[in-house]
Amino acid sequence: MEMRDFVVRFAGEGGQGVVTSAEGLAQTATQAGYHALTFATFPSQILGGPTWTQARISVDHLLSPGDDVDVLVAFNQDAYDTHKEDVRPDGVIIFDSNEFELKGDSRGFGLPVQDLAKATGNNRAANMVIIGALAHLVHMPQEFLEDFVTQRFTRGRAGDDQIITSNIAALTAGREHIAESGLDLGNLAPAVRPDGQQLMLKGNEAICLGSLAAGLEVYAGYPISPATTILLYMERNLVGPGKFAYQVSSEIESITALLGAGFAGKKAMTATAGPGFSLMSEGLGLSWIAEIPLVVVDVQRGGPATGLPTKTEQSDLMACMYPAHGDVKMPIIAVGTVEECFFGAIKAIEWAERYQGPVVLMTEMSLAERVQNIPRPDLSKIKVNGRKVYTGDNGYRRYAGFELSPMPIPGNPGAYMANGSEHDDFGDTTHLPARHVQMTERRFSKIKLLEEDDYEKDQSEEAIAFMPWGGSKGPALEAYNQLKENGVPVAWYYTMFLNPLPPKLLEELKQKELVIVPELNYQGQFASILRSQGVKAEAITQYTGLPFKVRDLVKRVTEMTESRRKEMVKA
Repeated sequence: MEMRDFVVRFAGEGGQGVVTSAEGLAQTATQAGYHALTFATFPSQILGGPTWTQARISVDHLLSPGDDVDVLVAFNQDAYDTHKEDVRPDGVIIFDSNEFELKGDSRGFGLPVQDLAKATGNNRAANMVIIGALAHLVHMPQEFLEDFVTQRFTRGRAGDDQIITSNIAALTAGREHIAESGLDLGNLAPAVRPDGQQLMLKGNEAICLGSLAAGLEVYAGYPISPATTILLYMERNLVGPGKFAYQVSSEIESITALLGAGFAGKKAMTATAGPGFSLMSEGLGLSWIAEIPLVVVDVQRGGPATGLPTKTEQSDLMACMYPAHGDVKMPIIAVGTVEECFFGAIKAIEWAERYQGPVVLMTEMSLAERVQNIPRPDLSKIKVNGRKVYTGDNGYRRYAGFELSPMPIPGNPGAYMANGSEHDDFGDTTHLPARHVQMTERRFSKIKLLEEDDYEKDQSEEAIAFMPWGGSKGPALEAYNQLKENGVPVAWYYTMFLNPLPPKLLEELKQKELVIVPELNYQGQFASILRSQGVKAEAITQYTGLPFKVRDLVKRVTEMTESRRKEMVKA
């Protein structure tokens, strides 16, 4: 039997190498030419607590972590008890026999992980023992594993050779030990190496790289899960003349630091999660009324309050689009893949400069921690527009008109007044009704400068459409492909531009009898926003802290489509 992909779940306690093993397997596979995608979920404590990570390896491009588990690697009894039902009947369960014994499950095989690792002289090689065992189950050649280890640990340091030797010995030990079980999943089909060079990235890393490619100059952030790794990356890499990265004492300080940087003419960004974003509300209102460019990345997690700090959700959309008091509606870009994390960050910075105001880039925990191979972006093709700066004489009325006006930079021509009170076209405070009408209309009219006609659609003219947003894109697209194979009459739409929506997309959606929106929240937030714009939208909601399963979406969309078609026939 030949497999085109297989799914492995590693489950145990934080600190047992659960995440390291999954990412190591994914990196091994992509180096050999396969596609790989991981999903990680863990508790909020620093060490311990139930943790599991899933790795999917495939000959084909991957969209989701996979529904069914081919192999469960259980590091303790609780992990086995919790996850055994997700393993398909002909799957395999590898359990750490140094930790517990498993009886009565014919799918199980004990692997003395720590003993085998110690025998190599490298106690830290336990994850390599497991990777070797998994490679045997799908007949992955040993040279793939050895090439991965050699490349990973050749760092020009004393002792590299010894580390490489011990890790290869651990791979071999895992492979040979599980061979005694007779368990076999079949041959993994040969890799079809993607065209061009690939990068193995997490979503948060892709956001960092995209923002740097866009010319980011200032980053101020406070550590908060699951956005902290963006701060850490910037502290290491946003360096050099004219660059500044800094850890602040609160999210209030981060948004005010960005206001100062934007006021001074710099491209500025921060990243946070829901609780931190709430603290930025007043600062975002000031950025909106004073027309100061900046970008806030919201890495969504379960809420409200502390909620589920290390689980995934899509429940911040209303808060991000309408964060401040008064008439405010933030431009929103919501990325759905690791590759979109890169290009979405570029676009967010470009938008902030293009319309001179705040932009929110929305992502989520499942993307932040996802490891996936993507095509290496061609930086020579990235065109980023700078800020439109005033270069004329003094006496300039920056806030005149209803579209963009060049922005004066302090110290250069043109008086600059960044006023948080309502103001006239000079920036001087005024309470006149006519001025408030003028400035409110100006601020909202500028959003039209961000309208783009960049969206995905199929060639179907079906009356019912399926349109996810954000990180639900992958499972939804995989479900859509199955729906089409099943003959379910449904069209596909997607965009990462939620405000403003591409005008042509909005017009097409308004013509549909039903737009089905899968989203990870209770209220159906994006479906509600679409209804407010004249779209007949209904949500498929889930709020478990986990991504959608493809089979669940196929079932729900099929049911909703059949129900609506019956209503249309009756009408």
